Amino acid sequence: MDVDAPAASAAVPARGPAEVPLVLTVNGRDYVLELEPRVSLLDALREHLQLTGSKKGCDQGTCGACTVWVDGRRVLACLTLAATCEGRAVTTIEGLAPDGQLHPMQQAFIDRDAFQCGYCTAGQIMSAVKLLEEGHAGDDAEIAEFMSGNICRCAAYPNIRAAIRDVRDACGEC
Repeated sequence: MDVDAPAASAAVPARGPAEVPLVLTVNGRDYVLELEPRVSLLDALREHLQLTGSKKGCDQGTCGACTVWVDGRRVLACLTLAATCEGRAVTTIEGLAPDGQLHPMQQAFIDRDAFQCGYCTAGQIMSAVKLLEEGHAGDDAEIAEFMSGNICRCAAYPNIRAAIRDVRDACGEC
């Protein structure tokens, strides 16, 4: 039997779970979305909310470019399902300093030239702020250990550590 390819593909039903409504609270604002249950938080942020500060680096949870906070804890948005964040507070780099002023860590990254290509910068900053809040910035070895989930392909690590030390020394948990 000879089957016309375009007609056959048109008859194939869509596969996968249907979209479901959910409300995401991102940077203090509620968003009502219709998403498939398998959509990652990163894809919801970037593709549905146009919040593109968090980057898709590896899409496997190994680079940290997608680091955001969920209920104040660091998470990898590429490995987190958006549906699991309903009813929880999500903070992205866009919400780090909502009053339009740079967060001290953002300013320190600029001052210390703690980025080159800038691709990892949002994830680095989000992790660095939490690192200080968690009290894991005693020395360079501890900073390196607790930032190890955030990879910088440009190898700006000395400048990143310097920026973290600057904020630590200036204001502790800003």
